[in-house]
Amino acid sequence: MSGARVLSTVRLNSIIAAHLRHGRLIDAAGLFRDNPHHLDIKSWNLMLSGYARNGCIEYALKLFDEMPHKDVVSWNTMMAGFKRAGDSLSVFGHFLEMVRSGLRPTGSTLATVITASVASSAIVPHLHAVAIRMALDSNTFVGTALISGYAKLKDPNSLRRVFDEIRVKNLVSWTAVIIGYMELGSVVEARQAFTMMPERNVVAWTAMINGYIDNDSLDDAKRCFDHMPEKNVVAWTSMIKGYERSGQFDDALNLFIEIHRCCSIKPNQFTYSATLSVCARCCSLVAGQSVHAQLLKSGLPFDMILSSSLVEMYGKCGDIDSAVQVFESMKVHNLVSWNSMIGCYARHGLSRRALEGFERMKEEGVRPDHVTFICVLTACVHGGLVKEGERYFRSMQREFKIEPRMEHYGCMADLLGRAGQLDEAERLIKEMPFEPDMVVWGALIGGCRLHSSLEYGLSAVESIQRFEKDHPAIYAMMLGVYGDRGDWKRVDELKEIMERVGVRRKQQGTSWVESPLILQR
Repeated sequence: MSGARVLSTVRLNSIIAAHLRHGRLIDAAGLFRDNPHHLDIKSWNLMLSGYARNGCIEYALKLFDEMPHKDVVSWNTMMAGFKRAGDSLSVFGHFLEMVRSGLRPTGSTLATVITASVASSAIVPHLHAVAIRMALDSNTFVGTALISGYAKLKDPNSLRRVFDEIRVKNLVSWTAVIIGYMELGSVVEARQAFTMMPERNVVAWTAMINGYIDNDSLDDAKRCFDHMPEKNVVAWTSMIKGYERSGQFDDALNLFIEIHRCCSIKPNQFTYSATLSVCARCCSLVAGQSVHAQLLKSGLPFDMILSSSLVEMYGKCGDIDSAVQVFESMKVHNLVSWNSMIGCYARHGLSRRALEGFERMKEEGVRPDHVTFICVLTACVHGGLVKEGERYFRSMQREFKIEPRMEHYGCMADLLGRAGQLDEAERLIKEMPFEPDMVVWGALIGGCRLHSSLEYGLSAVESIQRFEKDHPAIYAMMLGVYGDRGDWKRVDELKEIMERVGVRRKQQGTSWVESPLILQR
């Protein structure tokens, strides 16, 4: 009987594992529930892992609490599940419970706790001390996790010391130290670590490329990209994003064209999304339409990322009808897609449609963020909707607990200034919880000039002079105010100063001629 029972348990675990491996969580749970007398610790751990990996953390916790016996695997599985759910507090709490229960943490345990605690990175040195006491500080997994933690702490000395102490350095730990140095801005050290690697895979190469881009070293990123022995779609996408970030839109689009010449590389959703973002940034509707056509030919599913990118591209390129068409074709709308659509309406002066979209967004249960309110307030500015703007501005804190940022105050100053409510605009600026920037004061100056209220304009100019003296926008504002006032002596003095310090009074005119993006060449 004993032998039959063991075989039955082994068979049961094998079937549960197969169900979980193929995503049949309900079938696995049914089998687990219907065979209570043939379960062992492995059976419980399998189901625990199944729930945790599928995001059912509440079911996992309930099962964990019901377990007759827990081993290290059980505790590690729960902590990994909480980490995946972004609940670092529960990760740390279960770690403490595990230690109190008398079980000894493994390297995997500490690695999970450390990486989960990186967001509140001040705890990382304490976990490092625990690792030292347990003789796990030279463990590859623990050391790799500590490297990430010390990078977030901006502690290069500890990062290097941890890396040196790792007994067996693998590709993951080498890549982690490269990423860590890049996060610290220590590009030279990252390059040295990359050079010292006994072997390099595509992940390490891509880490170098992303690191160079993040540190504004695009030329180094391109050289690294060109020297990669084998490129993957992630590396191509990173370079497209790098060119977009630096404003080199032609290079980004040409790189997208070049991908299609590489038969072994197929652009993915992120590649198309990055390229559509480039088209949006340079307002190239022709290129955007070409990318959209190529996307349709690729057969890739239109997920939330791609659809939102298309809405953003068409909206910023001025094709409002296509933006609406893509948006309405989406089965589900998330925060990003709603922000894109509301922002699109706001930019095109369709203020009422933007506000209707905002109300519809709330009805669908999507919670707005600070970007949403920038779009909403911009719509109010373009539509001259003062009462609505004030109401939405107040609702940020009262209803949604979102603290207004500089951009929100800038929108409100612009809204009130254009409406001639200069007293309210000045009061709003002076009551800001932080120092107003040039844009906020500039919004007030614009309203003053619009309504010929020069006393407010002079007050704003006095405040704005505290900023960078040689900024062209500051001089332009000051010239405008003094010119409106008829103070030509002061205008001439400002012009002389501008000539002396080399500030150009007006940006030279440029023209834009779009050339079609040819993907078939």
